[in-house]
Amino acid sequence: MSKILIIDDEKVIRATLKEILEYENYKISEAQDGEEGLKMLQEEEFDLVLCDIKMPKMDGLEVLEQASLLDKQPQFIMISAHGSIETAVEATKKGAFDFVPKPPDLNRLLLTVRNALDKKNLVSETKVLKKKLSKKLDMVGESAAILQVKETIEKVAPTDARVLITGPNGTGKELVAHWLHKKSNRSTEPFIAVNCAAIPAELIESELFGHEKGSFTSAVKQRVGKFEQASGGTLFLDEIGDMSLSAQSKVLRALQEHKITRVGGDKDIKVDVRVLAATNKDLKKEIEEGNFREDLYHRLSVILIQVPALKDRNEDIPLLVEKFLDDIAKEYGTAQKDISSEALKELQKFPWTGNIRELRNVVERLVILGEKTISLDDVKKYADY
Repeated sequence: MSKILIIDDEKVIRATLKEILEYENYKISEAQDGEEGLKMLQEEEFDLVLCDIKMPKMDGLEVLEQASLLDKQPQFIMISAHGSIETAVEATKKGAFDFVPKPPDLNRLLLTVRNALDKKNLVSETKVLKKKLSKKLDMVGESAAILQVKETIEKVAPTDARVLITGPNGTGKELVAHWLHKKSNRSTEPFIAVNCAAIPAELIESELFGHEKGSFTSAVKQRVGKFEQASGGTLFLDEIGDMSLSAQSKVLRALQEHKITRVGGDKDIKVDVRVLAATNKDLKKEIEEGNFREDLYHRLSVILIQVPALKDRNEDIPLLVEKFLDDIAKEYGTAQKDISSEALKELQKFPWTGNIRELRNVVERLVILGEKTISLDDVKKYADY
């Protein structure tokens, strides 16, 4: 049930609004002036505030301004019999959802309340999702190898330098790319990832640069490519070692000239994109074999970040296991399992050819099949190495 606070110095108005909103199954609290209302907001969490503007002691705009400093901010709908366009604009600038004149039109009021609560719910859900995503993207580890990666990220992220991220499969190359974006000046703009190995060679150019309607048989409408989608932000080209030579030449042009041309088009389109790339291949060897353009390699590798294999940072395994136990418990909605020190030591002996991805899968299997405290016997029985 949504909680609404009515702040108004007119008792009749408070009573009328309370009756209307309680009929709609909202939980209503009242405050007779701005000071009382602000105190209630500081002590209790509300989803929405209906606040008069002209009140003794503290006016509604001041209440709105003070409430914006609280950790948990409700939506505000300002109400006034002395309203003007200037007042409404000022209230909106200070963060109010809407402005409703007195006496309020019932239908409009209820619609505005519903819309404000919908926005509050959306904002709350977004914060939860961002928090979950941020936790999912945690870079766990205190080994010298991973600390070196973190240090490089801190130095490089604020620049627009292109970065080539190398390392075996499953080591977390995309995680590094996410952190480079998150700590950059482009963090509020799109982060677009493309797995070059997962897209057929004949479609990669359309995927990256888009296409015009009718440019090939299945091009039934115009398509905007990943370079355009990422404009202003970051484009992450994963497994770039698997990209066709034809697409490589177009990527090189985009990096050199900061513009692309859609497949089947003749118009240059300017793009402002920071390109990060990753590969598990030895690109210098690929260059020698004629599979990768040397000029593109040098364009992409302004900064090189080598992500270590898990076997080269096995002192981080206990921290990673703890994180995975926590993540999996939350995914399954169950209590987090413990793991014995003997079991952890056994996990540290394994070569982990599949790296962090493999470790995560093994921990999930141990959570499902192991005892409440995962033991050495559980590891030997279920780890399957």
